[in-house]
Amino acid sequence: MQHSIERQEKFEAEISDAGVLFEFAEEDEGSLNELRELLNRLEHELVAAETETLLAGENDARNAICTIHPGAGGTESQDWAEMLLRMYLKWCERRGFKTEIIDYQPAEEAGIKSVTFKVEGEYAYGLLAAEAGVHRLVRISPFDQNARRHTSFASLFVYPEIDEEVEVDINDKDLRVDTYRATGAGGQHINTTDSAVRITHLPTGIVVQCQNQRSQHQNKAVAMQVLRSRLYELELEKRRAETKELEANKQDISFGSQIRNYVLAPYRLVKDARTKLERGDVDSVLDGDIDDFIKEYLLSRRAD
Repeated sequence: MQHSIERQEKFEAEISDAGVLFEFAEEDEGSLNELRELLNRLEHELVAAETETLLAGENDARNAICTIHPGAGGTESQDWAEMLLRMYLKWCERRGFKTEIIDYQPAEEAGIKSVTFKVEGEYAYGLLAAEAGVHRLVRISPFDQNARRHTSFASLFVYPEIDEEVEVDINDKDLRVDTYRATGAGGQHINTTDSAVRITHLPTGIVVQCQNQRSQHQNKAVAMQVLRSRLYELELEKRRAETKELEANKQDISFGSQIRNYVLAPYRLVKDARTKLERGDVDSVLDGDIDDFIKEYLLSRRAD
């Protein structure tokens, strides 16, 4: 409620500013340019506000925990997975969401093997859940000496962050905790101690890990938070009478299962396979301008 009140007050102030700028715009070019910038910003903020009205799920208002995995395509898909990470981090920046990389596993040649990150902000889960699925990229490969066209796949999985007030039963005897030396950037503590933590939930086979914190204790705490969120989401899926567990119910990260296609060659187009929405400004999309895809999917889901 507080968020809605603050947004309403912000809209009213910006509309008032626009009225003042409009009065001076005919005679002052600086005011005209400022008015254009303000109207563009208002348009984006209005789209974001309208999109949030489509979210009414039990966990839509929560923070989100996201994982990106490359699929079929080797180095190509690993590089595409890193491009997707950048796209979503840029989108979060646009919306003023706070992000934190929980676990980052770099690939050997380029890109990533996997990454898990947390997004904090109003309706982060509800919005990002609309992006969950397989994303397909078609481009001229930067890794192919013959400059041939390649198809790559990567997937985004999204879970609601569960706070301490929500009860999720986890027995210590069901957990296997492994420690290992962290890899990648992260300060002087990286690669000096076995501070990274991997937790396996034996009954479900769910594996979570964290390596970005400064101590083993902190990494374990964050990993347990991720595990609680994933077990909670699994329980929700069971309540929805799904016949398979969450991980077994996900589609293969390969051709035919994608929710969106990003084509960079021989033409440039982004097309959502669910809503048929198309965009030709591919660079803007990859820079995080994806609100219209999210809104269109939420509208179609409500219609269904």
